Amino acid sequence: MKRIYVILTRVFLAMVCLAVLWVQGDTLTVETYGADVAKHPETLRVTLEQEKELVRIKDQWTEGNLVYVTLEATGEVLPAGRNRVFVKVSDAANPVSSSSAMAYVHMGRIVTSNEYFGGCTGGWVIPVCMCLYLCLLFVLLLRRYRRDMARNLYQSRNIANLGLLVYLGFLIVLMLLQIPAGTGVIGIVRAVLGSADRFSIVTFPVAFIVSVMAAASNFRLMRREGRTWRNMLGVILGAFFCLSIIGVTLVENYLYYSADAVIDVHNLSGWGYYTFLFVKNAFLGAVVYLEMLLIATVVLGFKAARRIPAFDKDYILILGSRIMEDGTLTRLLQGRADRAVEFAKMQKKAAGKDLVFVPSGGKGSDEVMAEGDAIAAYLRGIGIPEEQILVENRSVNTQENFRNSVELIREREGGKDAKIAFSTTNYHVLRSGMIATAQGVRAEGIGSATKRYFWVNAFVREYIATLASEKRRNAKVLAVVLVMITLMVALEYVSMAVL
Repeated sequence: MKRIYVILTRVFLAMVCLAVLWVQGDTLTVETYGADVAKHPETLRVTLEQEKELVRIKDQWTEGNLVYVTLEATGEVLPAGRNRVFVKVSDAANPVSSSSAMAYVHMGRIVTSNEYFGGCTGGWVIPVCMCLYLCLLFVLLLRRYRRDMARNLYQSRNIANLGLLVYLGFLIVLMLLQIPAGTGVIGIVRAVLGSADRFSIVTFPVAFIVSVMAAASNFRLMRREGRTWRNMLGVILGAFFCLSIIGVTLVENYLYYSADAVIDVHNLSGWGYYTFLFVKNAFLGAVVYLEMLLIATVVLGFKAARRIPAFDKDYILILGSRIMEDGTLTRLLQGRADRAVEFAKMQKKAAGKDLVFVPSGGKGSDEVMAEGDAIAAYLRGIGIPEEQILVENRSVNTQENFRNSVELIREREGGKDAKIAFSTTNYHVLRSGMIATAQGVRAEGIGSATKRYFWVNAFVREYIATLASEKRRNAKVLAVVLVMITLMVALEYVSMAVL
């Protein structure tokens, strides 16, 4: 039903655009420069160069050294490519001084300025309708996002939807800025095509500040836990976003201002300009897509880490991690166990309901015992009764933590479903929940605190892991982005070079 509503709205807005352009688009005021107009207005000469009488001069006037000529379409149209009209302005007192402007006459008596898809009278309606359409998409997407969040926070599409909401909001602002200019179709195409460039520039200060903070955090992390590339992920990611923006700007300036550049970006009819336009926007489009996903992941990651599950749970999984050489828990793993116990006390106080702890984790090659057994021993040591502990000690990763633990729970419950929570470190809550959701397990997470210098790098690792887990979806989105950029570059080529 919503899809039909969107289609009908799209058709209606397109009809509004056509109606306004049909009524107002048959006239166009062009502007050009006349060197001696202010001194000798009486010697001004305006002539039209056209194969047929496509337009006539309806009015003309001067303001300082500027000449304004209003053209009116006659209804005559020639085959495509021959409907150009050149408006020549000369001075009878100084024949050497002259200037010109160009217009193009379309079917339906619509006259555009300079280009095939150039601006026209009434062109303001195009960005207005585009803005309304984007606002509709924004509202519908916001409703879907809020609905999906209410149903299940741990869905990968929540990240995609939030990232798209950020981008749609930015596009709406760009469309609003296009309304006063009335630039027509090509103005909308250029605004959308350049949106990734503008978005990257707007977000550059934030990316730079975050990169500096990540570098400081990573240097502290390396001093404490060793100099490995894994401990530099925050710096690497921040540098990637910053250098991507700076690098594109440097390459663009080199091509435009260097006489030795291999690619000629000044010839608007040549292959160089459009090749660079495609490569630049395709690269920035991919970078901005990753940036939007990062923003959405950060927002939802904080939300997931701070969320407290509903107090109706039957079981709480404690996700395992590396243990000490003597079989005791690391501070990170102990934090997960303590957070689970804390939640159990909160639920008991709020709802009067006990729950069963499910310590989960197998034995690594360098560990003296299974992580699940180590967590269970810790729970017994702090007074948790044996009947409230259900050990899972075979899993080797988070996927198996949920799969094996849920199997044990179902065996204990006789095949019935139970209400499940899980406890893990704060930076790991979102992706853990997404892993559970992917397996069809409805579980709510609670996060334990970790060291500040470790959090940034750990969260970057979670972000990269989330990207990898959704590589097919991300590849499809990037493919769609490339197709859209190709179409817009083609429209730019048609408007400026072909006709």
